[in-house]
Amino acid sequence: MCRMSEDLARQIRIRLAGLESAGVEWLPRVEPPRVDDVQVNLPPDAASPVAIDRDSPATRSRELTVLADRVRRCDRCPELASTRTQTVFGVGPVTAEICFVGEAPGGDEDRQGEPFVGVAGQLLNKIIVACGLRREDVFICNILRCRPPGNRQPKPEECENCREFLDQTIDLVQPKVICCLGAVAAQNLLRTKVGITKLRGKFYEYRDIPVLCTFHPAALLEGRSPEKKKDVWGDMKMMLAKLGKPVPPPKGA
Repeated sequence: MCRMSEDLARQIRIRLAGLESAGVEWLPRVEPPRVDDVQVNLPPDAASPVAIDRDSPATRSRELTVLADRVRRCDRCPELASTRTQTVFGVGPVTAEICFVGEAPGGDEDRQGEPFVGVAGQLLNKIIVACGLRREDVFICNILRCRPPGNRQPKPEECENCREFLDQTIDLVQPKVICCLGAVAAQNLLRTKVGITKLRGKFYEYRDIPVLCTFHPAALLEGRSPEKKKDVWGDMKMMLAKLGKPVPPPKGA
């Protein structure tokens, strides 16, 4: 470093001596260029920065996968974490217009890792088809991501522990309508104690998303209240109208 400084000083002295012998008595002061005045010309083939669209379906799908992995490792509810076979996150595309939210996984769901695959799930599939849709067109999840032992009703603290995952799931899917299936789903999402019979038949809001509440498919099974199927179909027609979709005619019509 010292040798370089001495060489530079020597060169400056020689330069000044040369200017002096040429009759140059002073030099104008030159200001260094401002950063704003410097123009950088990139070669034509230089790659430009690629902007990341965090709202794109591809990005949201990746974030949903990351969230599902977090859920898989969750142990916030010791009883549920110790008795589950696996977590049941949710299924469907991030481009789904409808998000169905149920209560919690049952035995079939706990074994297969997918929501609504048991008898009630088969009935939900029929409801979806009656709406002119396919199961793979909608997103399906539950308030809880773990099966409560013995299929008991979720405890308030369990629902609260899982609330973050529910909120983030809906934020990533960005549905146009949310359909709550049953009292537990409706009351937890909307944070109300009103019964499902009074809640159904009208729209509410969750983060500016219309929310429709209806009976859980399990409540429509034989031996329970199959007569409520007509009420559920009335709710589905409301949902289709909200989305601007036609109501498919009955089969055989």
